[in-house]
Amino acid sequence: MYRNLFVLGVTCAVLGVLVGSRLHSIPSSADLAAQEAAPPEATAGDLSGFTPEEQVNIRVYENVNRSVVNITTRAVRSDLMFMDIVPMEGSGSGSVLDKQGHILTNFHVVEGAQQIQVTLANGNSYAAGLVGQDPSNDIAVLRIEAPPDELVPVQLGDSSQLRVGQKIYAVGNPFGLERTLTVGIISSLNRTLMSRNQRTIKSIIQIDAALNRGNSGGPLLDSRSRLVGMNTAIASSTGENTGVGFSIPVNTIKRVVPQLIENGHVERPDLGIARVYQTEEGLLIAATTPEGPADRAGLRGFRLVREQTRRGPYIVERTRIDQSRADLIIGIDGGRVRTLDDLLTVIEQKQPGDTVLVSVIREGQQVDVVVTLGESE
Repeated sequence: MYRNLFVLGVTCAVLGVLVGSRLHSIPSSADLAAQEAAPPEATAGDLSGFTPEEQVNIRVYENVNRSVVNITTRAVRSDLMFMDIVPMEGSGSGSVLDKQGHILTNFHVVEGAQQIQVTLANGNSYAAGLVGQDPSNDIAVLRIEAPPDELVPVQLGDSSQLRVGQKIYAVGNPFGLERTLTVGIISSLNRTLMSRNQRTIKSIIQIDAALNRGNSGGPLLDSRSRLVGMNTAIASSTGENTGVGFSIPVNTIKRVVPQLIENGHVERPDLGIARVYQTEEGLLIAATTPEGPADRAGLRGFRLVREQTRRGPYIVERTRIDQSRADLIIGIDGGRVRTLDDLLTVIEQKQPGDTVLVSVIREGQQVDVVVTLGESE
C-alpha cells in the first residue's frame, strides 16, 4: 500500500544477536494491564503562565521523558571486495516497561545487533540483552541491569479507545537528539503494514507528528501521558519526515510482551494450510502442511496425478495437478471468508489448541470441518 516506507531506526544486518538472561520474576499480562489504570505523575512547577494546550504538552513531556531511552547498536559485516570486517552502528528509541529493567523497542532497531547499549534519561548507559522478539509485529523486549530507582516505567493506555483527530505526542531520539517531543493528531486508524518477515501488521495507527530516523521504538502518547502506541515507520520518498507516520497499537504490545518475556517468542495458532489461491468465491486450498492441523482434519488441497500413455513402443509418464478435489474455503466460525486476510483475522484471535469451524465447498456441496489449531512461531 505504501511504496516508499522507511523504518525509523538505522539497523545492523548481521547474524549474531546478543541474548540476555531471563528474569526470575517477570510481569504478567495482568501486571502490564494494571499500569493502564495508574494516574500520571504530578508535574512540578507553576504552569499558570502557559496556555492550556501548552500546559498539556509540558505535563506529557515531564511525565514521560524519563521513561524514554536511547538505544545504540553495534555489529560487523564482511566486506568481500576488500576482505575486511566493517563495523556498523545503529540507533533507535525505547520505553522502560518496569522496575526489573525490561525495555520495549522495535525488532528492526536491534535486528542482527551484536552489542546493544541502552542510555537512560539520567545519562547512565547499560549493556542490554535481548529477552524476546516478534518480527511479525516488529516488537522486541530488552533487559538491562539497572538499579530500580533509575527506572521510570511508562504507563500503558488502551488503543481501542483512540479516535481520528485525537491529539497525540511522540517522544524519541531522532538523529540521536535524545528525548525529542513532537506533537500531532491521529490521522487514521486500522492501517496495515508489512513486517520484515512479510506478515501483515494490523490495526496500525497513522499519525502526522514529525518522526525521523532514530524515532523507531519510541512511545506514542495520549494527553494523559499514557503509551498508546510505539512509533515504527514513516511513508517517505527520501527517508525523512513527510507528515505520515505509523505506530503499533499498545493493545498489540500488551498481548505480545508478556509472551516475549516468558518464552522469548510468541505462540501463534496454526491452521496448517501452506498455500491458497484467492478466487471470487473464496480461498481455494492448494496445499496443506503434511500431518498439520488441516491435513489431520481432512481438508483437501490440489492432488498430483501421474498418468501413463503409450506412444508407439514407448510409455510416456507425466504428472498433472488435479484441482477438482480441492476444498474452497468460504467461511470460518460462521463468518464469510473472501480473502486471506479474512481468514487470518479469525485465526490470529485464537490460541494453539483452540478449535475452529471451517466451511468449504467440496465437490459442489458445503461441508463444515472442525480443525484443532496447532502452534507456529
